[in-house]
This record gives sequence, structure tokens and C-alpha cells, in this order.
Amino acid sequence: MVGATACGSGGSGPREELSAASMGELAALAAAEPVAAEADELAAVAPSPSTSAEKQKFAKTRFVANAGLAAGATYQWIIKPYRAGKFKKGAKGRTFALIKAGLAGAFAYNRLKAAADNAKGDPLLSKAMAPLTAGIASLKGLGTKLRKGEAGDADINSFDDVISSVKEAGKSAGAEVVDKVPSTSQLSGG
Repeated sequence: MVGATACGSGGSGPREELSAASMGELAALAAAEPVAAEADELAAVAPSPSTSAEKQKFAKTRFVANAGLAAGATYQWIIKPYRAGKFKKGAKGRTFALIKAGLAGAFAYNRLKAAADNAKGDPLLSKAMAPLTAGIASLKGLGTKLRKGEAGDADINSFDDVISSVKEAGKSAGAEVVDKVPSTSQLSGG
């Protein structure tokens, strides 16, 4: 196994050693967005249910799954490390935490978009999610800001607020969302 050294953009300050295991986890996280997009494409060509009741049930099920993955990734790799101070300059493991947060941000945005699309299959869920589309769209570039260490309190709070709103919308429509932290094997399609 090979180790690598990551350093900040300033060139000064302590260097962080990334283990082979950490690099493997990063590679799996990097694969998350294309794998998630591929899953959406496969779902689009999957046979569709024949009755409108079945369509609504599957829409809610897919919504809960996608929103749960977005919520889990956001909490595990963005909210929790931010609150623990992992994103602050000089924090031990900062580079690795920022890279994971950036990848998790892109993954969460992708899953939230999929959840919003899933919600369109159920009238009640669609109505509950309609006001949240702008909030979801506002998260588009936050993954990059997180990865670069440029995200602040407002950015982290916007992720938290959108996730909370999506969970509340699901609950009000009878599709309760529970955080589901995706494993690296899930992210890599394994």
C-alpha cells in the first residue's frame, strides 16, 4: 500500500498523512456521484408499476431512500465534522475532512434532486416538496466550497435547513425520512 501527503494551498503549516485506507475511502466517495447518476438512469428504464396506487407507493419509497441517503451523508460528513471543528484551519485531519465533505455535498445534492423527482409521482408528496426545489438548487455549488474549505456557518446551516425541510415535507406526506449513512461500498456501487 502507498501513502500520500496532502498539504494546504498556502504551502505552510503541518502536512497531513493520508493512509492507504483513507485514500481508498476517498476513491469510493469520488465514485459516488457517477454511481448515483447511473442508479437514476437504471431506475428510469426499470419497468413501471401498472396502477396509480403502485406508482405512488414506489414514488414514496424511492423518495424516502434518496432523501435518507442525502440526510445521512450530510450529517455524517458535513454537519458532524463541522460542529467538531474539523474544518477549521490547523485542525488535525482537516484536509481529509474537507475532501469527504465536498464529496458528500455533491452526493447529497444529487440524492436530493432525485428525491424531488421521486416526489412528483405522489400528489401529496409533490405538493409538500414544491416549495423546496429552490432550496435544493441552492446547494449545487456547496460541495465544491466545502472541498476548498470556503464554506462557512451559513453554508453548513443551509444544508442542515434543506435536509430538515425535506424530512418535514416527507413526514407531512406520510413518507417519513430516516437518516441512512451510505457505506463506502454503497457509494462505489458494490
